[in-house]
Amino acid sequence: MIYTAIDTFYLTDEQLKNSPSRKDGIDEATETTLRIYGCDLIQESGILLRLPQAVMATGQVLFHRFYCKKSFARFHVKKVAASCVWLASKLEESPRKARQVIIVFHRMECRREKLPLEHLDLYSKKYVDLKMELSRTERHILKEMGFICHVEHPHKFISNYLATLETPEELRQEAWNLANDSLRTTLCVRFKSEVVACGVVYAAARRFQVPLPENPPWWKSFDAEKSGIDEVCRVLAHLYSLPKAQYIAVCKDGDAFTFSNKSADLQSQTVPKDVLQSSPPADTNTSVSKGAPVDSNSEAGSSKGALVKQTIDKMRESKIDDDSKSIATEGESRDEPILKPKSDRKVETSGETRRERERERDRERDRDRDRDRTKARDRDRGRDSDRERDREDADRDRLKDRGHRSRDRTKDSGHSEKSKYHSSRDRDGYGTSYSSREKDRHRHH
Repeated sequence: MIYTAIDTFYLTDEQLKNSPSRKDGIDEATETTLRIYGCDLIQESGILLRLPQAVMATGQVLFHRFYCKKSFARFHVKKVAASCVWLASKLEESPRKARQVIIVFHRMECRREKLPLEHLDLYSKKYVDLKMELSRTERHILKEMGFICHVEHPHKFISNYLATLETPEELRQEAWNLANDSLRTTLCVRFKSEVVACGVVYAAARRFQVPLPENPPWWKSFDAEKSGIDEVCRVLAHLYSLPKAQYIAVCKDGDAFTFSNKSADLQSQTVPKDVLQSSPPADTNTSVSKGAPVDSNSEAGSSKGALVKQTIDKMRESKIDDDSKSIATEGESRDEPILKPKSDRKVETSGETRRERERERDRERDRDRDRDRTKARDRDRGRDSDRERDREDADRDRLKDRGHRSRDRTKDSGHSEKSKYHSSRDRDGYGTSYSSREKDRHRHH
C-alpha cells in the first residue's frame, strides 16, 4: 500500500527556536513582530484586491512556511508578502495580475508611512524592477516548498464540529474570527488543522460560557489532545496581548523592494556633500596636469620652438593664477550660490515633470474628443447612407412597378390585335365560302 501525505509541513518547538532568523541574530520578539506584520499586509491587500478569505489564509500559511526555511535578514518582508498573495490567488483559482498586486502594496505603504500618494507609472524602471522582484520571489517560495503548496485550513472543520456539538449560532462567527487570527501565529506550522479547529471552538465556548461535553471528552472524537487545545488557547491569548505590529528594518540587502521613494530621497540629499568634498581634488589634478608639460618643456629647452612654447605656457599660467586669486578672495560667497541652483534644478525638474504629465493628460483628452467627433461623424454618415439606400430602394421599386405595368399593357394590346385579326379573318373566310356556293348554284342551274 502506497501512502502519500501532501500536508506534512509541520515543525517542532526546537526547530522553531533554531530558525534561520535566530541564526542571523534576530531575537524571538522581532521575529514574531515581523510575522504578524507580514500577515497584516497579506490580509489588508486581500481585502483591497477583493479576494476571498481562502486566498488570504493560504497566503499567510505560505508566508510562515517560507520563513521557517529562510531568514528575515535575507528576504524582505514586503517582498515575500506580495509574492505570497500573488501565488495564493493563483492556487485558489482567483488570480490577480502582478500590476494589481504591486499597485495595492504601493498604496498601502504610502498610507502606512504617511507619504503623499504618488502615481506609479507602469512604464517606469521602478515598476519593471518591482515586477521582476515579485516573480523572482515567487520562484524562491516555490523552490523552498518543493512545489508542494497544498494547504488545509481549520475553517472547514469548524462548522462540522459546531453542528455535531449542537452549539448556538453565536459561536460560529466567534470561532471563525479566532481561526482567522490564528493564521498570524505559527500554529499553522506546529499543529494540524483539526487541532487548531478544536482549540478555536474551545476558546469561543469559554468566551460565551457555553458548556461542552466532557464525559466522555468531546475532543477525543475529533482526533485532538487536550494539551494541543491548551497551547492553541495560550498562543491566541498572547497574540491579543501584543500591540499593533510595526515594520522593523532587519533585511541585510537593504530596502530592495520598497515601494516608496524615501530611500531615494535620502540618497539625493547626501549627494551634494560628497560632490563638494570631491571637487577640490579635481582642481589639484588639473593644476598638476597643466604644470607637467612646463617641466618637460624646460628640460628640452634647446630649440627656439620650445622656448616659444614655454613663454606661452607661462603667460597662461599667470592668467590662471590671477583668476585663482580672484576666486580665492571671494571664498565662501560663491559656494552658497552653487548649492542654490541645484535645489532650484530639483524644483524645476519636478515642475517640468508635472507640466509634462499635464500636457500628456491634455493630449489624451484631445485624442478622446477627436475620437468622439469621428464616431459622431461616422454615425451621421451612416444615417445619411441609410437614407440614401432607402431612397434608392424606393426608386428601384417604382421602376419595377412601372416595368410590370408596361409589360401588362403590351400583353393586353397584343391580345386585342390578335382578336381583331382573327375576327377579320373569320369574316373573310365566311365571305369567300358564301361566294363559292353561289357560283356552284349558278353552274348547276
